[in-house]
Amino acid sequence: MNVLFIITDQHRADHMSCSGNPILKTPNLDRLANDGIRFTNAFCANPMCMPNRSSILTGVYPNVHGCRSNGINLPLDIPTFVQTLRNRGYQTFSTGKMHLQFFTPPFKRKTHSAENIGAWLHEKTAENMRKNFPLPYYGFDEVEIVLGHGDLCTGHYSDWLEERAPQFLEDIRTRFTNFFNTLVYDTKLPEQYYNTTYVEERTIAFLERYSSGNYGEKPFFLHCSFPDPHHPVCPPGRYKDMYKPEDIELPPTFNDIKNLYNHKFLGLYIKDPIFRGAMLRESPEEEVRKFIASTYGSITMVDNAIGRILASFQKLGLDENTMVIYTSDHGDLCGDHGMLLKGPSPFNGVLQVPLIWKVPGVTKPAVSEALVSSIDLSKTILTLLGIRERHHPPDMQGVDITPILKDPNEKVRDCCLIEEDEEVGPLKIRLRHLITETHKITTYAGLKDYGDIFDRKNDPNELHNLWYDNKELRYMLLEKLYHENLNAQSRLPKRQSPS
Repeated sequence: MNVLFIITDQHRADHMSCSGNPILKTPNLDRLANDGIRFTNAFCANPMCMPNRSSILTGVYPNVHGCRSNGINLPLDIPTFVQTLRNRGYQTFSTGKMHLQFFTPPFKRKTHSAENIGAWLHEKTAENMRKNFPLPYYGFDEVEIVLGHGDLCTGHYSDWLEERAPQFLEDIRTRFTNFFNTLVYDTKLPEQYYNTTYVEERTIAFLERYSSGNYGEKPFFLHCSFPDPHHPVCPPGRYKDMYKPEDIELPPTFNDIKNLYNHKFLGLYIKDPIFRGAMLRESPEEEVRKFIASTYGSITMVDNAIGRILASFQKLGLDENTMVIYTSDHGDLCGDHGMLLKGPSPFNGVLQVPLIWKVPGVTKPAVSEALVSSIDLSKTILTLLGIRERHHPPDMQGVDITPILKDPNEKVRDCCLIEEDEEVGPLKIRLRHLITETHKITTYAGLKDYGDIFDRKNDPNELHNLWYDNKELRYMLLEKLYHENLNAQSRLPKRQSPS
């Protein structure tokens, strides 16, 4: 069986019409959900791009694979499930965002990243990056990469853009110094030159090469990764004004921000933001409405691209033998508790991810409330493809969710652990989250006798912290978190002798 793995960046689980959003229209994701299983309790292993994408690829927690925070490369020699597929005869291809190595300039010149935006951006260094791109890359035979966000993107995408509309490339180079200065703006790029179109086109081009027999009898693993709707948000063309700010419904918790000023952890970082252009941004109503409206436009553009990709599968006769997975690396606050973006917080908007899974001959249309983690994806893919465990990467920590795909009423987890180590500038923060069917607990390193506990059933808006209200519940959740965290810790390096 082939695999189409579609991933977006910073897409909330409730930002799909099939998940109940009354304004946003995502007909193609809805259609995929109607053909497969949509999960309502899927959570990331870490709510930041690099760590969670690394956990998806390796099936282990960030403390094990080493990419604990953005800005730390995933080691090139770490086993990935894509390498396993490549070793077992799969053609592996990735287009779009990968973010397994850092984007920004390193602290030391000797530190290298194959995804360094600055090196790809400038003509003098781009050729060297292109020639020396390390293939296979974490198991991918072919890579056509997009680096950046919004309309400020480079990588192999720049080559494509230069062939079609070189006048826009110089504008991107000029504006890159203002990357996160503005959250929402109007792009000069037409739809046909935007990175969403690039990912769509390159995905379909691979499918056409495959159908033409370029890869022989190999099955494929296709990683299709859209950089949107991550900020800065600037949907092009018809998507720019597709949704009106005045039509946006503010979250019911929007006015809760003043209560958080007294939060022993969050209060400090809301009043004095770590990085206001990227984390825990307190935002007025007008900015939130505009941000969400533009986010919806970006998501609809991605949804339309997905529709055309799925139509190509059908046209080429590949749909009956291809597993399709849709997810994202993490969410966005999008006005929850009066904030935008992401950052260290206990709230669901950042921690929960969309997950839709279709397996021909296995799944039937359904919605599952079972708990699932991002680290479960790789183990489940390998199991569904019939690859024996002895060929899996060693020490995978995810759970095989195949029983749920066969019967959406099944459960394979009683909780999800989320690690979070934020390291921004001189700041080092560590959080741990544990999500059960009924509750969520968040603890903060350095804060004794303080945390957040929310009743997931009776307080879905996460407004009432139960930390001090129910001592017995707190102790029970803390003990559960303690043991889950113990079990998740790395057992590396391996022993070299019996004693």
